[in-house]
Amino acid sequence: MSKLYEKYLSLKRQDSSTLYLFKNGIFYIFLDEDAKKMSTLLNLKLTNLNESVLKCGFPINNLSKYSNLINLSGYKVSIVDSSSNEIHSSNEYILNSKVKDFVQEVSNIDLNTLSISEAYSFIEDINKQAKEFVKEMKF
Repeated sequence: MSKLYEKYLSLKRQDSSTLYLFKNGIFYIFLDEDAKKMSTLLNLKLTNLNESVLKCGFPINNLSKYSNLINLSGYKVSIVDSSSNEIHSSNEYILNSKVKDFVQEVSNIDLNTLSISEAYSFIEDINKQAKEFVKEMKF
């Protein structure tokens, strides 16, 4: 039995009503019964994880697209990062990903090369993005 499937079974024993989406490499995957439900809902192809376990999934760059559909479905979904074993609600995970991407983007800017107008534009962009994060965090 794979470690991923063992983790899935352990989580389902703790909370069988939650569907678990695993980040595994460059894909997000649902397993077993969760995969059956989500393959129908999201029109994803079911494949075999092994001889007895089904899976379905999508590339990591499609998370926003599918999370919107999942949120509309009413299912409670938690995302499990297989590399760290951290578990997050889908909204929390997506927000954390957006914040990490934003911080990475800001840290790559060479402030010494910005003109004054570019610096003001940069500050406006940061302010706008920060306001969007505050709305999503529901402060």
